[in-house]
Amino acid sequence: MNTVSHKQPKAIVVGGSLGGLFAANMLSRNGWEVEIFERTPEALTGRGAGIVTHPELFDALAAAGVVFDETIGVHISARITLSREGTSLGDQQLPQTLTAWGKMYDVLSKAFRGTYRTSMLVTSVDSHLDHATVTLQDGSTHRADLVIAADGFRSNVREQLLPSAGLEYAGYIAWRGLVDETQLSPDTHAAIFDKFAFCLPPHEQILGYPVAGEGNSTEPGQRRYNFVWYRATREDDELPDLLTDASGKRWSNGIPPGLIRPDVLADMEGAATTLLAPQFAEVVAKTTQPLFQPIFDLTVPRMAFGRIALLGDAAFVARPHCGMGVTKAAGDAMALVRALAGHSSVETALEAYSAERVQFGHAIVEHARHLGAYMQAQLKSDHDREMAERYRTPEAVMRETAVSRRF
Repeated sequence: MNTVSHKQPKAIVVGGSLGGLFAANMLSRNGWEVEIFERTPEALTGRGAGIVTHPELFDALAAAGVVFDETIGVHISARITLSREGTSLGDQQLPQTLTAWGKMYDVLSKAFRGTYRTSMLVTSVDSHLDHATVTLQDGSTHRADLVIAADGFRSNVREQLLPSAGLEYAGYIAWRGLVDETQLSPDTHAAIFDKFAFCLPPHEQILGYPVAGEGNSTEPGQRRYNFVWYRATREDDELPDLLTDASGKRWSNGIPPGLIRPDVLADMEGAATTLLAPQFAEVVAKTTQPLFQPIFDLTVPRMAFGRIALLGDAAFVARPHCGMGVTKAAGDAMALVRALAGHSSVETALEAYSAERVQFGHAIVEHARHLGAYMQAQLKSDHDREMAERYRTPEAVMRETAVSRRF
């Protein structure tokens, strides 16, 4: 960068989750002073959602300066689809490494050499001729050469810059949870623990795979099994009910897991027993704290606004069927740093970055919509459901879900 060669260039990254940490680490390694502004009061430790890795993700870890080995995740070699009775409907050989959000956060945060600030709620951002500014809730203003908005799918920065770019509810939710492998019965452990497993009852889909356990351990006996269960949920009445806690408060932006009503959890566990293969029913029943997330699509027309860039889920949200959320954010970070190194000004670099990653973002969202079409059809006509069912074979689901592909 020669635009700011008279001084060390400075970047502020809004959002200290995985996408923000990828960008922050890569910028630091490329000569930038970096500050991360995270809105939560404490660092984002302790989250345990499963993450599917792809070769591009490992490339990004290396670019971020993260030294990793085989303990980065749990290695599997095969996929299996179970019938309602728990027998195999088919299997495929597909080596993959599965990791956990907490494991990725741990390695990325330890590698970061800049400043990570918590309780920094950003209320506005502005781009000027020779700098950008970030204004916090306390009224303070912070100046940088570059601002990266990596503040997630409900990004405050995106809402300011693109108020018309809203989340689109897909018509279903995903229940998620983790269970320690030692809690599983021997039969269930033997049937699914070392595999990427699926079950496809009518109108439903559940999948599961092993991830790191407590303390990010990937040692046998210390791992967890992660499940994701998609269920059709009407937006007008069913979803608001699920988002309402026992006191009657509705958490429109997502209910904390500990506030999900006991009757909602009981209904979910009952449905698991009735609908799912017994192995998955056991996983669901033994999960200590299930949670759910409404499934959304999000696209944006651009990701650059002068000296401000959108990154990760702040720009594009793809349904989790493709398993590319973290890899997409890491790819954004790599493209951003590459553009900054190849252009003479921040503004032209961000325009090039935007042109590349908007195209990629649209492609991956469309692919995820394709993978989720079956679930979205469940609240439509009988004809739509029949057409969607026709293409939902175990072979197709195992072949297409959470696999790396070029866009």
